[in-house]
Amino acid sequence: MALCRNNFSDFFEKKGIKRMFKRKALLTSLLATSVLVGCGGDNDSDDETGSVKTAAVLESYPAAGVFLSYDVLRSDLIDAKTQQTFEVRNGGFGSAMTAHPSKPTHFYALTDRGPNAVFTGDYGKGKKFPSPDYTPRIGLFEVMQNGQINHVSTLLLKDRDGNNISGLPNSAALGGTGETPYDDNGDPIVIDNTKPYNETTNPFKLDNYGLDGEGLVALSDGTFWVSDEYGPHIVHYNANGVEIDRINAFADDTRTSINLPAEFANRRANRGMEGLAITPDEKTLVGIMQSTLYNPDSSVKDLNITRIVTVNLETKEVGQYLYKQEKTQNSNSEIVALSDTEFLVIERDGSFLYGGPEGASAVTPSAQKHVYRIDLSNATNLEKVAATTDIAQDDQLGLTIDSKTLEQVVLADGDWSTLTSAGIVAAEKSLVVDMVAAVNFPHDKMEGLWVIDDNHLGVLNDDDFATWSTDGELEQKMLDTNTIDGNRLYIIGGLDLTSN
Repeated sequence: MALCRNNFSDFFEKKGIKRMFKRKALLTSLLATSVLVGCGGDNDSDDETGSVKTAAVLESYPAAGVFLSYDVLRSDLIDAKTQQTFEVRNGGFGSAMTAHPSKPTHFYALTDRGPNAVFTGDYGKGKKFPSPDYTPRIGLFEVMQNGQINHVSTLLLKDRDGNNISGLPNSAALGGTGETPYDDNGDPIVIDNTKPYNETTNPFKLDNYGLDGEGLVALSDGTFWVSDEYGPHIVHYNANGVEIDRINAFADDTRTSINLPAEFANRRANRGMEGLAITPDEKTLVGIMQSTLYNPDSSVKDLNITRIVTVNLETKEVGQYLYKQEKTQNSNSEIVALSDTEFLVIERDGSFLYGGPEGASAVTPSAQKHVYRIDLSNATNLEKVAATTDIAQDDQLGLTIDSKTLEQVVLADGDWSTLTSAGIVAAEKSLVVDMVAAVNFPHDKMEGLWVIDDNHLGVLNDDDFATWSTDGELEQKMLDTNTIDGNRLYIIGGLDLTSN
């Protein structure tokens, strides 16, 4: 890859240190951090030119948002509703987004495991994967003036040997929940697709490096952290997309350098660690679970209690906090840091303002697509709660009260009264923006947040590769009767995103 010597030289000349460009150490550093971003566009440093450019981009951005570009993965499948062929789009860059560390008009966006649909076949509950060889990936995008969005580059995620990973489920030992992988015809995906399934000689094709990515952090050294819905796993990738480290709740996984509390392995299927942030000093990862943990089992499903985990990458200290949702079965879909203790969090339901694939009968004027500011300063760190005669730390279930998990306590009470009496305080929260009120947000999945500056926030939806399913049958994902869903970036201004 070319070094863009002129661009770098111009940058150093502006700073009065052009002579340093010749130093080998600096050149090595530049190579390491430029592998992915390449040479697209001007250097948007915080000098006057970068500030003017950013201001012009924000001023000209359309209030209705702009769709990201896409390629077509497949166009041969038959829509179960219309009986016409439809497009599986790539697309899919909406599971998470994060700011570029140094270019204020650039952002990264993440795909999940690829197009899929809930399906129950001959071998039990699972997912249809119409493109089972799909590789999860990170896209780099630049917002131009007048709302143009340039897809600069794509980074495919790889295992430690440099092989492209897939989005197929993990084995049970590493968080798999028995999701059987099926192809688009409903046949099981097996190791050798020329032979029938056999539990011993031709088992289901699983991938212990497979990732259902939902949270994304981009560091100033050019590397990335990705959190997912399988383990949940938090995986560190270098600038070439190769895995270099891993954090999860499985003590027997030799790939990990830090372990999450064991109760995080009790994630609800397809609702794992949906958001990931890092503090401004790049020392502490902060992850948020999408929904209530199945802790200890699915009997606690219909609750409003979710969990936040913090991981100090230097000391390896782990913290854990509670988040109280506005209503049961909501989803926390993203988290981004404003300071060491303050964060923005997406909380949403799964409804469509204009009905989505279900049409007029599913129109939901009360659809909830909110961004909250939260503060952990006064929240209770569950990892530091002292044991009493009633309160204990269980190795597998975490903090318990009268031998019940916190989820079981909330279920039994019907509220948080016992937690409050025990001095357990959730994160403080306040509404920052209601996206339905602000822009008539029509999508079901609001999943990406990008803090552009102290007053502007980028919001991105997940389009599910423009696919949907009804009773396990694939179809086109529609926002209304005329509009196919797609990744759309909204930029909301007039906000106060400064830290307190």
